[in-house]
Amino acid sequence: MPRVALYPGSFDPVTNGHLDVVRQAVILCDRLVIAVGVHSGKKPLFSTDERLEMVQEVFGPVAAKAGCGFDATTYDNLTVAAAQQNGATIMIRGLRDGTDLDYEMQLAGMNQAMAGDVHTVFVPASALVRPITATLVRQIAAMGGDVSSFVPPSVAASLKAKFPG
Repeated sequence: MPRVALYPGSFDPVTNGHLDVVRQAVILCDRLVIAVGVHSGKKPLFSTDERLEMVQEVFGPVAAKAGCGFDATTYDNLTVAAAQQNGATIMIRGLRDGTDLDYEMQLAGMNQAMAGDVHTVFVPASALVRPITATLVRQIAAMGGDVSSFVPPSVAASLKAKFPG
């Protein structure tokens, strides 16, 4: 039976931290599904289509190089429901620090209670990408800062187009 993993997130924008998690995840599964969360109460910088395009462009080649199947989708319901709808029995969650761990442990426990067949796998961030968050990247880009060391080149170009100042 193939091991299918779901890596959920907003990916607004894709960062080098996300890329680090994907590089680790593709060796843990046979197929990786990136699930872009769509939340009606949030106003992302990038549209759903733009975020899907970003994840396909950045993560697709990484999965292909590892010989891992790859798909990108959206979801607007519970993450465990999205995992089940995509046939995933593994949920990938990146951890930067102890604060992430505390929060992610709560989520993992709740997810397990709702869907015992979906197992959470924590992937620790590499040292160089631990401080990177999409929120900080958006703030730096909005203030005219250079985000090229925090995001893949294509994403840096997309951010520059959003904040041409």
